[in-house]
Amino acid sequence: QSGKSVLANFVSESTEGIGSYSPTQGVRILEYEKPNLNGNSKGAGCRFELWDCSGDQKFETCWPALMKDSHGVIIIFNPELPSHLKEIEMWYSCFVQQQPLLDSQCLLVAHHKPGSAEDTENLSLAYPLNKLKLIHSNLEEDPEDVRMEFMKYFRSIITIMNESREREEMSIIS
Repeated sequence: QSGKSVLANFVSESTEGIGSYSPTQGVRILEYEKPNLNGNSKGAGCRFELWDCSGDQKFETCWPALMKDSHGVIIIFNPELPSHLKEIEMWYSCFVQQQPLLDSQCLLVAHHKPGSAEDTENLSLAYPLNKLKLIHSNLEEDPEDVRMEFMKYFRSIITIMNESREREEMSIIS
């Protein structure tokens, strides 16, 4: 109940499931293409798959399959719920630390639902979460800022993937 599906729909420009709250069962995969992600009109577009995972721990047995071959992790939480602050530590441990992912491949999103208090803007997180990129999202007040932050994150993932591919190619050549 943190807003994962709402943000996934917003970022992927999907209208699927807009309306009343319905918990995600397992995972929902949204595919979309983003042309000119790097800002130049000649650049190739990128195809993304956003895997909108349920926050329900009853699906924990599925998590290894969800994480396989992932290039990044976005952890979305409701900063007004104290239980979420504890849960994000578990999500980070499971989805980032136990995978071959760098902290730079993880984005924390404190999602502010409509009508929520804004006093959580000065959120202080404990180590190791405090070293991760944290953004605040409020789709009522600053939707374009939210979209811009996601695009910056996606660009950073593309850069990491390209650098990794170049290193791999160089190791084959040498």
